[in-house]
Amino acid sequence: MENSNRRSFLKVAGITALGLGTKPVLDVFAASGGKAEEPKPEVYKNEKALIAKRWGMVIDTRKFHSKEDLEPMIEACHKTHNVPNLTEPRHKIMWLWEDEYKHVFTHMEHELINDRIKHLPFLVLCNHCEKPGCVRACPTKATFKRDDGIVLMDFHRCIGCRFCMAACPYGSRSFNFRDPRPFIKEENKEFPTRMKGVVEKCNFCAERLAVGKMPACVEASNGAMVVGDLEDPESEVRELLRSNYTIRRKPDLGAGPSVYYIV
Repeated sequence: MENSNRRSFLKVAGITALGLGTKPVLDVFAASGGKAEEPKPEVYKNEKALIAKRWGMVIDTRKFHSKEDLEPMIEACHKTHNVPNLTEPRHKIMWLWEDEYKHVFTHMEHELINDRIKHLPFLVLCNHCEKPGCVRACPTKATFKRDDGIVLMDFHRCIGCRFCMAACPYGSRSFNFRDPRPFIKEENKEFPTRMKGVVEKCNFCAERLAVGKMPACVEASNGAMVVGDLEDPESEVRELLRSNYTIRRKPDLGAGPSVYYIV
């Protein structure tokens, strides 16, 4: 009991340190008897759904040569999920983006890396980790992991404490410092918009998988991005992992990222 009370205190104290006040968290804990209920991911199920025991992705970086090659995937993702176009760097919302090797693979960067890898732009997204720190850090269960490995956000549960952002070692989450809706070029009515004060990130296109469709970025990648069941030895992702050398982001941290890069 003492350890439980201490953890609860630290959660509230952390929010106070961020200048967000304790009332939102206290209200959530009071309404649930001190423990937030688990979300019910059954709403994502559908008879047409693509099913996997553990979803994973393989990105073939050999098929990319410039930032322009990545734009179709990023645009498809952001358009599908109503990601706003904000120019202020600290306000930008990113579900799928590009970055340099030295920033993406910090644990593997060295001064003698070959020129192709050194200057190649890499696609970056949520890694849908096997042991996601963001899920453990969230006090309201706004971020949770499904049985099939996809880490999701329940936007209505998010209180904006940003504990999940602090717990993610990959910088894969964005915070809405302002209302994002005025900055959406063309709203997709089939996916919800967010509001100020909410964290968001890549959801592995769970809503598309649920109706038998591949993720938007995969459809736009012309074969450079592949998703499938990491538990199925016969799946395409497993075949790619068997036949190619792949790397992951910061695997030494023990989170178990489910996104692999062929280099």
